[in-house]
Amino acid sequence: MIKKRPVNLDLTTIKQPITAVASILHRISGVILFLAIPFFLWLLQTSLNSTDSFNALQTCLNYPLIKFGLWLLISALLYHLLAGIRHLLMDCGLGESKCGGRLGAKLVIISSLILAVFAGVALW
Repeated sequence: MIKKRPVNLDLTTIKQPITAVASILHRISGVILFLAIPFFLWLLQTSLNSTDSFNALQTCLNYPLIKFGLWLLISALLYHLLAGIRHLLMDCGLGESKCGGRLGAKLVIISSLILAVFAGVALW
């Protein structure tokens, strides 16, 4: 049987619901955090090695590009934390409806953007 259904391969024309966007961002932030584990461990090791290494790390973290990368990692961490809390609340029975899921996704995205701005202000 040959099916002649139209196939849409242009992903930019597909409008995802807000819950799907929140879920995709949660997965992406998780992958980013997983890949950043060696960097975070290096930061911790360098900061605890000696006073000189701590001062060298402080000097290194003053570069704008490094600050921007650190801000991205902190923003991913904040988003992943908030989305994880949302999932835990959904496991407890809160926000399982269609309307509650949309509201929860909007709250997570908006609050993570606000916290990311606060993190950027704190870094600079």
